[in-house]
Amino acid sequence: MTEYLPLILGMMLVTYLPRLLPLAALTRRPLPPLVRRFLRCIPFAALGALITRGVAESGPGMMPATLAAIAVAAAVSFRGGSLVPSVVAAIVTAYLVLSL
Repeated sequence: MTEYLPLILGMMLVTYLPRLLPLAALTRRPLPPLVRRFLRCIPFAALGALITRGVAESGPGMMPATLAAIAVAAAVSFRGGSLVPSVVAAIVTAYLVLSL
């Protein structure tokens, strides 16, 4: 196990530093409106990626639950919900449809 410790620490640095450096450099600067608008779209893009994968991997008996979850997630997102409420609403909807 001890021979893996330098590898784990190196991977930790490689993944943590690219996230920490922009955060530290940009905390006191106001972002341009275009960048702020782009960053606001990221949750919806992530939700689209999650939904696309779920639709592609759903089995034949899960298609109604998948479609219902997509509709609910889209409705919650459209009404201004962020990523977490959209995903939670989709999960609850899929569970309820599968339970019926």
